[in-house]
Amino acid sequence: MATYAIGDIQGCYERLLRLLDELRFDPVRDQLWLVGDLVNRGPDSLATLRFVKGLGDRALTVLGNHDLHLLALAVEGSRPARESDLDPILQAPDRDELLHWLRGRPLLHFDERKGFALVHAGLPPQWDLRDALSCAREVEAVLQDPDYPDYLRAMYGSEPARWSNSLSGMDRLRFITNCFTRLRYCTADGTLALKEKGAPGSQAPGHLPWFEVPGRATRDIRIIFGHWSTLGYATDYNTWALDTGCVWQGRLTAIRVRRKKPIEPISVPCP
Repeated sequence: MATYAIGDIQGCYERLLRLLDELRFDPVRDQLWLVGDLVNRGPDSLATLRFVKGLGDRALTVLGNHDLHLLALAVEGSRPARESDLDPILQAPDRDELLHWLRGRPLLHFDERKGFALVHAGLPPQWDLRDALSCAREVEAVLQDPDYPDYLRAMYGSEPARWSNSLSGMDRLRFITNCFTRLRYCTADGTLALKEKGAPGSQAPGHLPWFEVPGRATRDIRIIFGHWSTLGYATDYNTWALDTGCVWQGRLTAIRVRRKKPIEPISVPCP
């Protein structure tokens, strides 16, 4: 049995199938780890969502910011829907089933046997693995609560920008959500810099990629993440970045996850 981690798909369904062919993926024996952002901007978000859901326990996906945005668009009183490529999901006959399934996905996965964590964007330097898992479960529990629409209506925003154990209510949930689904850069003290989106070297002085912060509490944990297309494939600081910009005419990339060092990436072009 093989486990493959795949970068941001964002509705590029045909490219996903092409990559699975390259991997010789066997849904009976193998498993997929997906870094989130299954939907939005690409040509077929609906087919992507249906396909991944249909794989059952052979596919494990964490939630990305575009996945949460889809859930928010489906909630009355949230932001207006401007992304026409998400309309097929919102108008599909199995819409409620798909969205219910998506709401049940985690924000963070850790496989102790393989020694890898999977997250969409990143982790603030103050959190160790135990903190990160605990914070993820807080938001996951809210998404499973009958009042989850209240969270989705209020999750947008960039404040608070720094972690404190005393954070509570929506401030706490928003910070946690932003780390798992939006983080790229922060300062050495862990203040999030969510407006920074370019490749390393383009950021303002004092801002560091989250994985480069000295003394990061998860520096000994191997972490797979996506979200950062301008970073591309990178393997620094005990992390593996897999968003290679498929939706931006880049590539869709996978690695094989195993206890030893992952096998070199396999990718397909995304014209």
